[in-house]
Amino acid sequence: MTTTIAFDIYGTLIDTQGVLAKLQDIVGEEAINFSNAWRDKQLEYSFRRGLMQQYEDFSVCTAQALDYTFARFNRELAPGQKRELLEAYTVLPAFADARPALVQLRDSAYKLVAFSNGTANAVEKLLAGAGLRQFFDAVVSVDGIKTFKPAPAVYAHLLSQCDASPESAWLVSSNPFDVIGALAAGLQTAWVKRSAAAVFDPWGFEPTGVVDGLGGLQALIGKTEKPKH
Repeated sequence: MTTTIAFDIYGTLIDTQGVLAKLQDIVGEEAINFSNAWRDKQLEYSFRRGLMQQYEDFSVCTAQALDYTFARFNRELAPGQKRELLEAYTVLPAFADARPALVQLRDSAYKLVAFSNGTANAVEKLLAGAGLRQFFDAVVSVDGIKTFKPAPAVYAHLLSQCDASPESAWLVSSNPFDVIGALAAGLQTAWVKRSAAAVFDPWGFEPTGVVDGLGGLQALIGKTEKPKH
C-alpha cells in the first residue's frame, strides 16, 4: 500500500507569522506578542467549539480570536483594519523548507495530502498563493465532519478520505496537540520542531520521529518503511 503523508497546514507548511508586517502597521512593537496571542486564542476557540459541539468553520475562530486579542491589548480595531488582517491570513507565505521537501517526497511517489482545520476552499487558496498546491493529491478538511483536531473522528475522516490504514499513514505537524491526536488514532507521526524552545506535551505519547525542518522527512519516513520485495 502506498504511504500517505498528511501535512498539517497552519504552522507546519504555512507560516502564520506572515501577518506580522500588517500587524506592525497597526499595533507597532506589540506585533509579535499580538500575533502569538491571536494564534493561541484561535486554537483555543477551535478546541472549545469541538468539545461543545458548537461548530463554526475555522475562519470564524480566526475572526473571533482577532476581536478578543484587540480587546485584550486594549486596542481599537477599525472595520477596515479587521478586513485587512483577515485577508492577510488567507494569503500567508510558506516556510522556506516546504517546497524543497514536497518536491523530494513527491518524486519518491508518496501520496501527499493537505490536512487542515481550515475549510477546503481556504486551504486551496492558501496553498495556491504559496505555490504549493500542485504537490498534493488531495485536500482533506475537518469541515467535512464539523469538528476540529484533535478529535478522534478527524483522523478517522482523514483515513477514510485517503483510503488508507493507520499503519500506512503519517501525520506531519509542528503542533504537538495534532501529533498526539494522530498517535492516539494509530497513525505514524513526525513532529516538526521548528524552534529549539518548542516543548512536546508530556502526555506519555512520543512521536514516531522528530525533525527540525521538513527536509528531514524523507529520511525519517524511509527509515521506518518495511522493505519492498
